[in-house]
Amino acid sequence: GGGAPVPWRPSPIPRPVEPPVRVTVDGEVFDVTTQPDHPGHYHYAWISGPNPGYGFSSASSDGRPSSMVDHEEAIRNFLSHVDPVTGYIE
Repeated sequence: GGGAPVPWRPSPIPRPVEPPVRVTVDGEVFDVTTQPDHPGHYHYAWISGPNPGYGFSSASSDGRPSSMVDHEEAIRNFLSHVDPVTGYIE
């Protein structure tokens, strides 16, 4: 759990070692990538969203891995904050 999701944009950092996990929530598609050097930290790329490269990051407070249910809850929380007109969190 936690506060509002934090928007992020891709930066030219080395690609994560693990391939992304494709997660679909309420018809929206996200690719979830882990940060190998930061356990419990995840990037969610909004594949089906209107703005290429847009998404959000999430981190567990204790560094534990997130379950699929955790991912789905994080995505629903993100989608609940998105402006349906712009496709961004305002």
